[in-house]
Amino acid sequence: MKYFYFRLNITYQAFEQLYRVPNTVVKVRDENGKMLQIPAMRFVPFFSQLGVRGRFELVLDENNKLQRLQQVGQ
Repeated sequence: MKYFYFRLNITYQAFEQLYRVPNTVVKVRDENGKMLQIPAMRFVPFFSQLGVRGRFELVLDENNKLQRLQQVGQ
């Protein structure tokens, strides 16, 4: 398994526009500098009136398939 940690702060309005477009990805840089592309739909469980905010953990398997995305802090 591969673990990546990153922070995200997307406003309500910006995220609302993102997830309306099919196959949109959110590009983030993890804490070690690696660029990641994550489907915007994966962030819907974390979407609130404030948008999408916090520190996240992304777990990929050996084939780089997403296994888990979870919020691990503010």
